[in-house]
Amino acid sequence: MFAVRDLRVTFGSEDDSAVAVAGVDYELHRGQTLGVVGESGSGKSVTVLAALGLLPGSANATVTGQALLDGQDLLTMGDQRRRAVLGADIAMIFQDPISSLNPVQRIGDQLTEMIRLHTPGVRRAAAWARAIELLDLVGVPRPDVRARQFPHEFSGGMCQRAMIALAIANRPKVLIADEPTTAVDVSVQAQILEVIRVAAAETGAATVLISHDMGVIAEMADRICVMYGGRVVESGLAADVLREPRHPYTRGLLACIPRLDGDLTRLTPIPGQPPTPQEIGAGCAFAPRCAVRAGRGVCVETVPILQGSTGSGRRAACHFIDEVDRGPVDASTGGRPLLPVVAVRTAPAPTNPSPEPALLEVKGLVKDFRIAGPGGSRSVLRAVQGVDLTIHRGQTLGLVGESGCGKSTTARLLMRLETPTAGTIRFDGEDLGRASGRRLQELRRQIAMVFQDPKDSLNPRLSVGENAAEPLRIAGWTRVDRDRRVRELFDQVGLREAHLHRRPGELSGGQRQRVAIARALALRPKLLVMDEPVSALDVSVQAQVLNLLDDLKRELGLAYLFVSHDLSVVRHVSDRVAVMYLGRIVETASADRIFAAPRHPYTKALRASVPSPEIPADGGRTRRAPLQGDPPSPIDPPRGCGFRSRCPIATSECAEVEPLLRAAGDDAADLTACHHAEPMLMEVAR
Repeated sequence: MFAVRDLRVTFGSEDDSAVAVAGVDYELHRGQTLGVVGESGSGKSVTVLAALGLLPGSANATVTGQALLDGQDLLTMGDQRRRAVLGADIAMIFQDPISSLNPVQRIGDQLTEMIRLHTPGVRRAAAWARAIELLDLVGVPRPDVRARQFPHEFSGGMCQRAMIALAIANRPKVLIADEPTTAVDVSVQAQILEVIRVAAAETGAATVLISHDMGVIAEMADRICVMYGGRVVESGLAADVLREPRHPYTRGLLACIPRLDGDLTRLTPIPGQPPTPQEIGAGCAFAPRCAVRAGRGVCVETVPILQGSTGSGRRAACHFIDEVDRGPVDASTGGRPLLPVVAVRTAPAPTNPSPEPALLEVKGLVKDFRIAGPGGSRSVLRAVQGVDLTIHRGQTLGLVGESGCGKSTTARLLMRLETPTAGTIRFDGEDLGRASGRRLQELRRQIAMVFQDPKDSLNPRLSVGENAAEPLRIAGWTRVDRDRRVRELFDQVGLREAHLHRRPGELSGGQRQRVAIARALALRPKLLVMDEPVSALDVSVQAQVLNLLDDLKRELGLAYLFVSHDLSVVRHVSDRVAVMYLGRIVETASADRIFAAPRHPYTKALRASVPSPEIPADGGRTRRAPLQGDPPSPIDPPRGCGFRSRCPIATSECAEVEPLLRAAGDDAADLTACHHAEPMLMEVAR
């Protein structure tokens, strides 16, 4: 058994301290999976790192309580003994496998070293054989060959598989996975979760899965522990917590999630931001954001304790748990308990808004990269292969596909951040490829880009107000006009004037993304190109940003190209969707049709890979059918259909003839590149 008892973590000195974890308790037994959920800063990862003695020395942390493994307290062990236990009995899978693997050591050598370090007397040959066996277990193809490769020769998904192999090398009793699928596409996510499931079954380990993705938790966890402000605010069986959450915070998290199934409308974000350890006062940490509180003094004066059934382990920390039980809470309604529903989109944008010419029309777009090889040889990587796209005014086109399919390269080509090898890009009737100098600069003011990570795209040395004003300064606006416009923009994206003089590092992730959007809107563009704009955000912040984008679209008539691997988000924001694979568009249609009845097997596989926070009526667990294998190399693409090596319905025709985009239904605008698209449609209809 692994148990955390009254764990407390305080950073800083006695005169200036902040409590990051305040009395956390949870436990799990062999074979069980505990899902730990909450927004960034809730204390999820700090709790685990503190329990394992892995907090950096520079953190100046004081840790009290117990972290028990089969009755032994890890916190009272000496460093040498703890290291031995961590390597053999407790293993951790980190969020970023690239930074966790040794870049100058072969994957097989790293596994061999781990095995021999904790199993004295094992010969190198036996350890190497075990390393290959582990790589095969976690689904690494050709493990005997891959074992001799370095981390940079692995894809992100393959690196995570190697990390899992390292974690289970010594058959640990406890497996801890800290956000193992954050920012990966749905097919890789499904594969990684399946590997973790197989690894846990192989070793019989208890698993702690840390995540902010309720769909992942619903799929994997037996029990759930919800954290907020360094405390556990709700815990219990996964089915109980997800079906009938008792804490308003848990209910708020579920209300934030865009759903792949059902009708769509405005999301219900939790107002405000999670508190920092310095901001947590004497009462309930969630009180400033809670609708149930309704001004009651006890919430700001007294910390609620976990209460509920000790038999089932179902507990929640709320002074008004009986009132919350009347129904899930919509935090935006001023305190009235409501079910967190996803209602019908009130004013859907038409698929073809008008017969007028398209705002953006892309034809035959191609991008080749020259790749240096051994001995001075050079290969051609065709990242984008003959892409056609059309976006009308006021329309959102979602561009989806796995990592490496060419989505981001396409977005950069549209911005002329990369030069196309071939093809045309017409914006508002003008060929961007022929524009240069001043005219290209003028056209670029009408197209703006929002990147995935606002922390990297904002200048940390400038205030956020100065960041937002930068396009205006380059365009020659006076300081007075810049200041006036930036204030308008901040008001438009929901930021206060007090934020103007802060640096990017002083804002939350959601606030930084709002600044990035404000900067993109500075010159009043007609089109926003958005590259994974919400993939790194918590669900509540994501909901706020998605609502903001919807508001701006309606108020300003903006058009969006929304690049994402999150299909639930894409369905929520898009009017039309284009699915990309190996540099090509393989299907394009209205969002409603493409998610209700996908015609291409790749689209079907992506849709089947999306996690859901819903618990089946029989109390079982939702299981996805992950898309197996990796996409072929764009340097050496297969003959015929690029998807055939992973396709369940591929035939000899697929191996010989490349399918072209063609209409496969009644709507001529719905196109599919598959030889068997029409039979698949008939199958869906049956």
